Amino acid sequence: MTYREAVAFYHSRLRFGMQPGLSRIRALLTELGDPQEKLRFVHVAGTNGKGTTANMLSRILTEAGYKTGLFTSPYVFSFRERMQINHRNISEQDLAAVTERVRAAVERVEAAGEGPTEFETITAAALVYFLEAGCDVVVLEVGLGGRLDSTNVIPCPLVSVITSIALDHTAVLGDTLAAIAREKAGIIKPGGVCVTTASQAPEVLAVLGETARQRQNTWVAADPKKAVVQAAALGSTTFSYGREVYTIPLCGAHQVENAVTVLEAARFLPGVTREHVRAGLSKAVMHGRMERIACAPDVLLDGGHNPECGRALADVLARFAPKEVNAVIGMMEDKDTAHYLAQVLPFCKRVWFTKPDNPRACDPQKLMEQAAGFSCVSWVESDVQAAYEAALAATPKAGMLLVCGSFYLLSDISF
Repeated sequence: MTYREAVAFYHSRLRFGMQPGLSRIRALLTELGDPQEKLRFVHVAGTNGKGTTANMLSRILTEAGYKTGLFTSPYVFSFRERMQINHRNISEQDLAAVTERVRAAVERVEAAGEGPTEFETITAAALVYFLEAGCDVVVLEVGLGGRLDSTNVIPCPLVSVITSIALDHTAVLGDTLAAIAREKAGIIKPGGVCVTTASQAPEVLAVLGETARQRQNTWVAADPKKAVVQAAALGSTTFSYGREVYTIPLCGAHQVENAVTVLEAARFLPGVTREHVRAGLSKAVMHGRMERIACAPDVLLDGGHNPECGRALADVLARFAPKEVNAVIGMMEDKDTAHYLAQVLPFCKRVWFTKPDNPRACDPQKLMEQAAGFSCVSWVESDVQAAYEAALAATPKAGMLLVCGSFYLLSDISF
């Protein structure tokens, strides 16, 4: 099997759609020797910030000398980003090799009547890869929800982390914050440790706190209000928390919130010192999270896709945007596109609406219609690369080009 054949195999599992439940992943992992039973984990769920939080925690563990696996999604530039060890992507050769084993196991599971989904097969491959590579700890990011997510087959982790919860994937997780919180709280294992952010809605904190109490967890709600920002730029934030000062290569108040949650979670990681934490946070670069990839003009990438992400992006634009901001925007149909656009479009002069290469992609004509009440000039350009190149050519060197609305959009563009 080649690398391309491996990626094609995973994508072929898309035909099984999104099927919450643990029976298929358990059957698949049993065929593969239950690798999850032989690893230690940090488990991260949440609506917003879970990828950044997982990355920060894995950076800290790596600094502490652990061989650290990181399982995250979606990818921005390469499928191989989904499985990392000490922040090195899985090689093409290793991905092909582990996928060959997983495919054989999938065939046996299918013969028994189960059809593992794309995410389930990728999860299984990652667990096999991390075990065979000898990882000391694996930071595991939930794909969707928590209770029925395929990552939720692991034993009690060193710490469970639940980041900011908002209304997203409501058709699957429920249409209230409390309902979604109950799904996320499904990762809280009996007798463990759960850390969340105190800036959650009251009903979310109530659900998480009660679940932690029922399952006899040590429960910590990290308070980002105790952090004091000392310096901020488009690609860096320095803040104090307690008696310590930290710098992260990220911008926005929401990233300080994520970092504070990580600081509290790190207290429960064996052998991790303040020096490890400080060094790990300082290296926690994240692709596609308000990431500046070029200057003159600034090119800012952000894959956030719900209204809360839109507000966080708007806060950054209000502080750091130059006089002229142009944008390329593509989103998924199942997102709250109107409210997201309402946050971002007031900062934009020109907008190219486009369509990512994904069956769930939103019609860019619909997005342009939702933009009708704003002062920006907008176009539809269905070809993602053409939209980016046109927008870049139209953006002055002193301006900014924003590419936002979906991680799938970012992965479709050659920057």
